[in-house]
Amino acid sequence: MKDEMVNAIMAEVLKKVGAPAETAPKCCAPKCNLTEFVGTAMGHTIGLVIANLDNQVHEKLGIDKKYRAIGILSDRTGAGPQIMAADEAIKATNTELLLLECPRDAEGGAGHGCLIIFGAEDVSDARRAIEVALREVERTFGDVYGNSAGHLEFQYTARASYAVNKAWGAPIGKAFGLTVGAPAGIGIVLADTAVKAATIDVLSVATPGNGGTSFSNEVNTFFYGDSGAVKQAIIAANQTHEGDTGSPEVQVAILTARINELTVHMKKNPKDFHSQRGLSKMVGHRKQLLAYLAKKDIERYRAVIKKLGLRK
Repeated sequence: MKDEMVNAIMAEVLKKVGAPAETAPKCCAPKCNLTEFVGTAMGHTIGLVIANLDNQVHEKLGIDKKYRAIGILSDRTGAGPQIMAADEAIKATNTELLLLECPRDAEGGAGHGCLIIFGAEDVSDARRAIEVALREVERTFGDVYGNSAGHLEFQYTARASYAVNKAWGAPIGKAFGLTVGAPAGIGIVLADTAVKAATIDVLSVATPGNGGTSFSNEVNTFFYGDSGAVKQAIIAANQTHEGDTGSPEVQVAILTARINELTVHMKKNPKDFHSQRGLSKMVGHRKQLLAYLAKKDIERYRAVIKKLGLRK
């Protein structure tokens, strides 16, 4: 159903620009001269590539004409996961971040969607950026927990790059984290908990009325500092009770943060066998902790699996 809808939309787009409908790309088709559908991801996220952007559109968007090709990442549910994913794409590819906007979207419950445009001189670079971003969204969405009552989000990167800098003003190269809570009152509690837990620098606390959340019913807190301190702030928001530093949930959260960080490192350094061994040990340790928790309290096990976005 999802693929049929995407194909129908693409057919209409191509019809309007004068291309015959039968040239509309099928889901995951390898190539299209005008517009290429790259794929989809969690959060109603879609990835597209335009190989040769029209000159008038270039001008109206204020894009440097040297970037003939653009990659488009857009979604209806969430902004944090997609921006964090875009940050990894910028690090991994020869592209520039040209546009980043976070519109209010009712599909996201209390949150946003987003529009992210990458620029590249070669279409293959634009396509690669979208491929990386779509893959990373599957990971970054693991730090989002939501239901009809609201949502929580926790994000961390050991080294902020241009997407995170453009979105939230994070210093490039510094460890960066964020918490999001909806309804907005929960976001204030998360902000207070995170800041009290470690020595970090708060960039901003965005509330519905100060322009930081497009009047959505959430509060976002953005902070940076030493890697260990930022991690500790994120972990504090996952604690089961005051003073909790050793519960299985916290240990799993710590291991998951390290595993995610090392996984990104291994993608860039596949021959780093020492880190690979360390990663394998951490994955094994996390598996043991989850098995213990499942045996001790199945409801707590299910809660941490859902909260951290882990799969069995």
